[in-house]
Amino acid sequence: MLKLMMPGNDMTEVAAGKKGRWCPDSYLKQLAAKGAEHVFRQGTDWPSWRKALKERVAFLLGGFPERAAALDPVVLERTAFGDHIRERVEITTYEGLRMPIYVLLPLDSDAKPRPVIVALHGHGYGSREIVGLEPDGTERSGEPGLHKDFALDLVRRGFVVTAPELLGFGDRRLAEDLDGDPKKSSCHLLALHLLMAGRTLAGYRVYETMRAVDYVQTRTEAVADRIGCMGISGGGLVASFASALDERIGAAVVSGYANTFADSILSRSHCIDNYVPGIMPEARMADVIGLIAPRALLLETGSEDRVFPREGAVKAYAALEEIYEAAGAKDRLAADFFDGGHEISGRMAYDWLERQLMGSGL
Repeated sequence: MLKLMMPGNDMTEVAAGKKGRWCPDSYLKQLAAKGAEHVFRQGTDWPSWRKALKERVAFLLGGFPERAAALDPVVLERTAFGDHIRERVEITTYEGLRMPIYVLLPLDSDAKPRPVIVALHGHGYGSREIVGLEPDGTERSGEPGLHKDFALDLVRRGFVVTAPELLGFGDRRLAEDLDGDPKKSSCHLLALHLLMAGRTLAGYRVYETMRAVDYVQTRTEAVADRIGCMGISGGGLVASFASALDERIGAAVVSGYANTFADSILSRSHCIDNYVPGIMPEARMADVIGLIAPRALLLETGSEDRVFPREGAVKAYAALEEIYEAAGAKDRLAADFFDGGHEISGRMAYDWLERQLMGSGL
C-alpha cells in the first residue's frame, strides 16, 4: 500500500532522508567490512594460501601476455658524471607499446657487476623526478621533493638502478596532456580505456616493471640474480604487486603505500590507478603484499603521511608479521616508521638493501 506524506511533514521526511537513510555511506561500510576469501589467519596453510592468492591477484590485474614481445632495446642517451653513468634506454613492453627507462651505472660496474634496484616513481612528472632531472630533462636546480632523487642515492651506494617511466606519467602521457602541466598524469583516461578492455592500469605498470627486470638481466653490469625493488606511493603499489608476483625480485622497499584499504584508498579520493576491481572480496592489502614472503620486505611510513596514514600502516605491518612468521621468515620483515610526511625516508632502506643484496641476504 502506497504511503502518502501528510502536509507539513514532507520537508521533515526529505531532510531525514538526506541526512541518513538514503545516503549510501553505511552500505559502503558494509561492503568494506565483508570478509575477504584469502585473508591470512593463524593456522592457514601458507603455501596453499600463497599459490591461490597469487593466481587471483594476477587475474584481477587483467592478466599478462602469455608470450612476451622482443625487448628490442635502443640506447637513447648516455651521460657520464663524477660518480655514475646515466643512460636512457627504450624497450618494448607489450606488443605495440614502448617504454623509456633510465639506467644508472656505478663507474666500476663494467669491471665489477653490481646488484640491481628497480626504482619506481610515484605521482609527479615521471622517472626524471627520481634521477636528478627537472621535468624538461635539465639537471636538477631546486629541491627534489618527496621522491628525494632516491635512484641517485641508490646508484651512489653501488647498485645498478633502473627507473622505468610508468605508463601515464612524464613522456608516457596521452598526447592531449603532453603540453600541459608536467605533473598532470593521464591516469584517469588511460585507466578507463583499459577497464573497458578488461584490463587495469595497475596491471600494465606491474607487467612493464617485470619487463624492466627482463631488460636489466641482459646487462653485463648487473648481477642478474640479485634484484631489489623500491617504490614510493603509486610506485609503492607497483613495487608491492610486482614483487608479489615476480620472484626474481629478492628484496622490496615499499614506501608510502602499505596500509589497509579502509584507512587509505577508501578514506579519500585517490587516483584511479589505486583501484583494482574485485580485489577487496579476495584479500586485504597486507595479504597481497604478504605474497612477497619469504623474500625480504621493508616498509617506510611517515608519521604525518595523510595519503597512506600511519594508523593503517601499523595494522598492515601487524598482519604481515603473521604472514612472515608462517613463512618462517619473520627476520626478513622490517619497517621504518619515521618522522615525516608522504615521502621517501631512506633512513633505514639504503643500508637494509645493501645487507639484503650485497651481503648474504639472498
